[in-house]
Amino acid sequence: MNPAAAPAHPHILLVEDDEVIREATRMALERYGFPVTTAADGLEGLEAFHAVRPDLLLLDVMLPLLDGVGLCRRIREESQLPILMMSARTDPVDVVSGLEAGADDYVVKPFESAVLVARIRTVLRRVRVVPAAEPALPEEPAAPTGPAGPAADGPADPPSATPSSSSAPAPSPALRSFDGMQVDTDSMEVRVDGALVPLTPTELRLLLEFTAAPGIVLERSTLLERVWDYDWGADTRVVDVHVQRLRAKIGPGRIETVRGFGYKLRRPA
Repeated sequence: MNPAAAPAHPHILLVEDDEVIREATRMALERYGFPVTTAADGLEGLEAFHAVRPDLLLLDVMLPLLDGVGLCRRIREESQLPILMMSARTDPVDVVSGLEAGADDYVVKPFESAVLVARIRTVLRRVRVVPAAEPALPEEPAAPTGPAGPAADGPADPPSATPSSSSAPAPSPALRSFDGMQVDTDSMEVRVDGALVPLTPTELRLLLEFTAAPGIVLERSTLLERVWDYDWGADTRVVDVHVQRLRAKIGPGRIETVRGFGYKLRRPA
């Protein structure tokens, strides 16, 4: 999915085995303008994902045939679309399992439809991380040549000195480099030792926060506010699991835990 081309009304795939909850959630989302495709089990959800290619996946943890954690893992093997998990259980193991499988966030049932829609909109905003292109500056008009040009009135100014070919080009302000890792904030690509690293939108937003402030400790509450758009005391396990997933992709030694405070990106040596 191209973040810059996200549709005005994102298509949601809802996977929920309880028919009453499934239909009530579908109708609530459609009232808010979201097109919704539904599935009643994990395997049907996987088939629907391949058929409709939704913009967001909303799924229950406890599903027949293929549970929500398994479905999340299967989809993460081929897509980085936003995934929001629903669960009636608040068991830490249940929550962490969903996040480790690749979910971006979770919501506990029962929930108000307005709360669910707010979470969905927050997750979708993270996808739109590609900044708009700066307007191109007009090019300088070419100096006229020939009889009507400067030579007709007098000698032309001497050409300005050109920089030596041996001088190093100025680094791009959009490129952040850290000991073999490069983060391009224009293309939103991350490379480690030259290899492209696929990140989910949430992982990318998290890494952008770290690379914007190398060596500075970022508290979990700060990351929740900046990355997840939470301005209240949300579950900090969301941050911990995403940092763990990010370390697994970019290298375990790049993000350091500062106990009792948060995390920081280690400065280049």
